[in-house]
Amino acid sequence: MSSSSHVGAVFFDVDGTLVPGTSSSVFLAGFLGHHDELAAAEDAYAAGELDNRQVSELDAKAWAGVTGEQVSRLLDALPLVAGIAETVSWCRRNRLAPVLATLAWWPVGSHLTGRFGFHAFGGPRLEVVDGRFTGRVAHHFDEYDKRDLALAQARDLGLSAASCGAVGDSRSDLPLFASAAVSVAFNASGAARASATVAVDGHDLRAVLPALDRLVTAVP
Repeated sequence: MSSSSHVGAVFFDVDGTLVPGTSSSVFLAGFLGHHDELAAAEDAYAAGELDNRQVSELDAKAWAGVTGEQVSRLLDALPLVAGIAETVSWCRRNRLAPVLATLAWWPVGSHLTGRFGFHAFGGPRLEVVDGRFTGRVAHHFDEYDKRDLALAQARDLGLSAASCGAVGDSRSDLPLFASAAVSVAFNASGAARASATVAVDGHDLRAVLPALDRLVTAVP
C-alpha cells in the first residue's frame, strides 16, 4: 500500500493497551529477575515521581548478556488483548495506517509489528554489542518523543494530525492525545480519560473501532 492511499493513521500504544494490566517490560522482567523492582518503578513513573529515563536505565541493566533471540522467544508468550489482528485489518481496509506508538523497547515493537502487520513502529533502543544487550540504553525515548515520532510518521504518509487517531491508556499517551484528531482512552487511567476524545473499556481491542470510524466518515 503506497503512502498516498492512506486517508489517515491510527497510533496504538502497547503497554497497558495492547498488553493489558501490565507492561511488556514488567512481563520480561519476570524472566530477567527484576520484576518487583521494575513494577515499582513503573508505578512511580505513572505517579509522576520518576521520569522515563530513570525507569529505562533501571530496566536496561537487567538485559545485560541477553540475546535478541532469547527475548523474541519470551515475547511469544506476551499477554495481549483480544482483537489486535482484526483491528489492524479493519484499519487497513479503511485506509488507515495502523502504527505502534510506544515507549516499549525496540524488540517489542519489532515483534508486534511482524506478528500483526502494523505499518511501522518506533521506540527506545538498548545497546547491543556482539549480539548481546550490554545493559545500557542506546537511545532514550519519552512521551514527547513518542508524540513527535508519530506526527513525523504521519507527515511521511502525507497526513496531518487532523487525519490521525491515537489509542492509549496512560501518562505516556497524553502529548499524542493532545495532538490527534481522535483520541481513545482504552481501559485507561483517570488522566488519560480526561484528555481523550472518548473513553472505552473492554477485553477486545475492537471496542475502539466505533470511535476510530470518525476518521473514516470525516474523509470527503
